Amino acid sequence: MKATAKSQRGDKGVRVFSVTSGKGGVGKTNVAVNLGLALIKLGRRVLLIDADLGLANVDILLGLSPKHTLQDVLTGGMGIEDILVTGPDGIKILPAASGIQEITHLSSEQQLLLLAEVDKLEDQIDIVLIDTSAGISHNVMFFNIAAQDIVVVVTPDPTSMTDAYALIKVLYQKYAEKSVYLLINQVVDETEAKEIYKKITAVCERFLHLSVGYLGFVEKDDKLVKSVRMQKPVIDAFPVSPSSRCFKKVASDLLNIELDGRPKGNIQFLWKRLLRESTVKG
Repeated sequence: MKATAKSQRGDKGVRVFSVTSGKGGVGKTNVAVNLGLALIKLGRRVLLIDADLGLANVDILLGLSPKHTLQDVLTGGMGIEDILVTGPDGIKILPAASGIQEITHLSSEQQLLLLAEVDKLEDQIDIVLIDTSAGISHNVMFFNIAAQDIVVVVTPDPTSMTDAYALIKVLYQKYAEKSVYLLINQVVDETEAKEIYKKITAVCERFLHLSVGYLGFVEKDDKLVKSVRMQKPVIDAFPVSPSSRCFKKVASDLLNIELDGRPKGNIQFLWKRLLRESTVKG
């Protein structure tokens, strides 16, 4: 499975990708933020959902101080447009709350509310990126199965690779998720990235009989570390740095992932539109 087919603005509707990981500390949020900005530079309108509901990080990386968060939608009666924040280059952000344990396990009613609220934004966006928490918790699974495609961020750390496989295993065996792509982060070069991909996909094929896609890699980069301290995305702070070039390449490849146009068995963001399209095509 490779990211090779066509998907351009307007001809496939809104695309929804989750950016997730088996363990923390792999640079997942940095990937989501910079990937979102790279997609904007390619002419897409991007919504970034900070779905780490109890430990928000997207706003910190961007140096933002939102007045309201998803907690106000889920428990405070606000609408989704009331909490939208505009970040660099016009990226739209749904900020999460920090230190709020009550929303770290969404109820079924809260899940449906969030799905319905995001559905209202379909005319304003082309791509939704969901920055999930790490691991295999209830919320992580919900946000992953609500996306059309799942991007698993992994590093050369053996525990990262092991936990990435564990995440993929749960997604496939429990939720029948097959549209999974690996993004290898913090590597020296593409050779190292391909070796890590081969190791993980070999295990997936042997024990799960599942083919996992390769989305690309992001080089280990001192400029990326510096940009985090500056609270600025590396793609804006250091646009010609090695990691910035990687993010631009990954964003381009992400747009080429094929979409079969059919809703999955699991409920999804923008599910009303997907159901309408499925009915028309059927």
